[in-house]
Amino acid sequence: MIQLTIIRIEGYGPWTLTLGSDREGQLQMLQARIYHDVQRMFTENNCLVYFNRFDEYFAITNGLSAAAHAKIQHELGKLYRDLKMSMAIGVGRTAFEASMNAYNARKENRFVDEKARIFGSNDDADDLSAQIMHIDVDSSTKLTGRLSPYEVTALVIKIYSRLAEEFLKLDALTFFLGGDNFMVVSNGVTQKQADRVIKKITADINIKLNCGIGIGKTGRKAAEAATKALDTIRDLRDEGKIQTIYEIRC
Repeated sequence: MIQLTIIRIEGYGPWTLTLGSDREGQLQMLQARIYHDVQRMFTENNCLVYFNRFDEYFAITNGLSAAAHAKIQHELGKLYRDLKMSMAIGVGRTAFEASMNAYNARKENRFVDEKARIFGSNDDADDLSAQIMHIDVDSSTKLTGRLSPYEVTALVIKIYSRLAEEFLKLDALTFFLGGDNFMVVSNGVTQKQADRVIKKITADINIKLNCGIGIGKTGRKAAEAATKALDTIRDLRDEGKIQTIYEIRC
């Protein structure tokens, strides 16, 4: 089981219109600050946050209580008084199931803390763990040698789209980290299934992908293990050993 929290800025679209037409620079700076603060506060609680959209974030929040969510919500409210934020907590066997439970709790106005605008269930989940895949493009420096910067970006977006599409079929959620790096919240996905997805995308796009898998009690620990696994793949490659998928449990 995994716990996910969807953090949303409420009424963000209409609020941006109040800033006038010359607002884009202000919004980009604001979005960067909000993401920094949201990530900082959740990471301090052994959670990990991903962009879904710039007005919405997904966090792996295993072990984080509703009261701890409310404390973060209070701190964000003090920093961004003009914005109203809400959180929806969901638990499921897979990342997608957890996200849908969070989404439905919000849609049905099922509050665990109405004052703090936190939706979800009062049930405490047992045996929480997170499985994360850290995926990158193998030898990506070769791409920059033959493609322009914008062509590399177009290729990375294409890879992101395919990863998101294929892993969603397995109830896993894919997020772009920047550069040529992606993370997939992949509870319930086996190494064999991951290998099939990687090979399919590799064949279709004619690039090679590496996949480090990390499993831990919290999102932060799972991501750390996934990155260690990805580093291990690189180390093995330097020793002449080719392995595209490697798993570490912590």
